[in-house]
Amino acid sequence: MVYERNSSKKVCVIGAGPAGLVAARELRKEGHDVVVIEQSHDVGGQWLYNPKVEEENPLGQDCDFLKVHSSIYASLRLTSPREIMGFTDFPFVVKKGRDTRRFPGHKELFFYLQDFCERFGLREMIRFNTRVENVEMLENLSFGKDLKWVVKSKAEKATVVVEEVYEAVVVATGHYSKPRLPTIKGMDAWKRNQMHSHIYRVPEPFKNEVVVVVGSSLSGQDISIELVNMAKEIHLSARSSLNISQGLSQVISKYPNLFLRPQIESLHEDGRVSFGDGSWIIADTIIYCTGYSYSFPFLDTKGIVVVDDDRVGPLFEHTFPPLLAPSLSFIGIPRKIIGFPFFESQAKWIAQLLSGKRVLPSWDYMMQSIKDFYQSRDVSGIPKHNTHDVASFEYCDKYADYIGFAHLEEWRKDLCLSALRNSEINLETYRDSYKQDEEMLQVALNSPHFTQLGPDQDSTQ
Repeated sequence: MVYERNSSKKVCVIGAGPAGLVAARELRKEGHDVVVIEQSHDVGGQWLYNPKVEEENPLGQDCDFLKVHSSIYASLRLTSPREIMGFTDFPFVVKKGRDTRRFPGHKELFFYLQDFCERFGLREMIRFNTRVENVEMLENLSFGKDLKWVVKSKAEKATVVVEEVYEAVVVATGHYSKPRLPTIKGMDAWKRNQMHSHIYRVPEPFKNEVVVVVGSSLSGQDISIELVNMAKEIHLSARSSLNISQGLSQVISKYPNLFLRPQIESLHEDGRVSFGDGSWIIADTIIYCTGYSYSFPFLDTKGIVVVDDDRVGPLFEHTFPPLLAPSLSFIGIPRKIIGFPFFESQAKWIAQLLSGKRVLPSWDYMMQSIKDFYQSRDVSGIPKHNTHDVASFEYCDKYADYIGFAHLEEWRKDLCLSALRNSEINLETYRDSYKQDEEMLQVALNSPHFTQLGPDQDSTQ
């Protein structure tokens, strides 16, 4: 698909979280006419904390449109230092009177996104409290430069659905809302409290309970540690003991009511939870910290883009469906990356493709690239549902090369790796004990990222 150079397009961005906001900014910089549709009352996406939960559907099953988007619990803190977060021209600096910690709570990142929105005047483009009901290709148009999209949306208190035509759609809805659940024998028959971490907010409801936490990744660790002073017992069920870090092992040995268990074998009507090693307990609650699935219930591409076991595709470089690009694109699909700079590079590429400054490779090239990527994952034994787990600085740099965007700074990479190492050793304390990183921190603060601040930024550290 080829666009005329410097042409302006009418573009719909779906979602006003980090990815949607930076997409809106970059699209407007390229001269496009941008509308952002956001189902919540403010910007932030996942970072807009919502104390409400899906009370009627605690497992989030068989529900395309969840009432609550955010999965953040009240005590959540960042797992990465603030210095590596933030967009390249708008660093996530300390603000007087706010959360000044290097690993601040979720509210501080929400404030940062509000600051970003205000700094670049993005609110005027956003329709809040509006849900996208359907996105589909305009009929009677063949694939090519004239491809257009019909977007149907409905405001929260409106009685009618608004139907509009756009020349491009950018999907930036995130992927931490629709629960991914395991398949466990007896799961449907177990009559006690089962819930996904999507609806976990505070520990008080679990006072004096026996709780099984399924999954030993970040949320499973956080929730288990938070429950030790509230629940009677916490049994952390991990797929493999080989994945248990030194830091988590130390925490488990520290608390007499926190136990490490193998994978659940089966659940029983009488409340029993049987584990793979033959042991069992009677539990009151099971909290599944088992991740999230990609879901785009509003998007109708006539089967061109599908979600198959959490593989969204086919997507060239996790962003463009070859047959529909660049009129349809996705921002924020990759996981396990330094998100904000990557979202920014995606947004720049999309905006410049739509304006005609850049062109994509041929359809054949893109499809072969996708095929080769899938094959490499299969050869490496990586499950399909982990297709978009990138976890590679090199990939982020390769992506940036498509548009001549700056590579990730070495200090950013070093701070990221240091935080990971420290969390594996001192899980409970690494967010507040980071003196060993002071040299790297000074390198960061002396970089152009922090020394070239905008007029409303506070460089106090």
